[in-house]
Amino acid sequence: MDVMTLVVPDAISFEQAIALTENLLTQLATGQITEAEAANVVAQLVKTENGARGLFVTYLPDPGSVADNPSPELIAALRSSPAIVAELMVKNLVMSTAMVIHHQRQQSPAEAEGSKRVQSRSAHLLKALQLPEVDQRAREMLTSLTTGDGPYQAFLQRWGYDAEQKQAMAEILRTTIAASPVA
Repeated sequence: MDVMTLVVPDAISFEQAIALTENLLTQLATGQITEAEAANVVAQLVKTENGARGLFVTYLPDPGSVADNPSPELIAALRSSPAIVAELMVKNLVMSTAMVIHHQRQQSPAEAEGSKRVQSRSAHLLKALQLPEVDQRAREMLTSLTTGDGPYQAFLQRWGYDAEQKQAMAEILRTTIAASPVA
């Protein structure tokens, strides 16, 4: 599949977005497409929640190194849909943080390392995005984590995070917000 087949449908499904992102990462890693071409696909993916979810669920845990140093073009592409990207990236940061603890408790070091990779990449991207929406969502999540109230309370309850996980989630948010140029 070449770059010409990396076309994002207007009504992309979550599953289609995963498959497209897998292909995108392969082509990027093997030099079949440029950073600019990849960024164009990413900009199309993040226009919808399904596209963005599929992108992040594939990109952030990818065992390759493409996601370790996102290009300026990729950062610009992610900035093109600030509301969707900020929401999902803040959730990715806190969920991966909670999953590190979960996997450590289960004595699953490989899974814990995978969650740490997602956590690290999420924090790095959040800092690089420099979006006011990221700061706002992070502060809202922090409020829900520390007060038991706020816009993310239902999200936190749905996943059943415990006190230790919430404390770690709050700490990573504080660290990320403090390091953010828009904070």
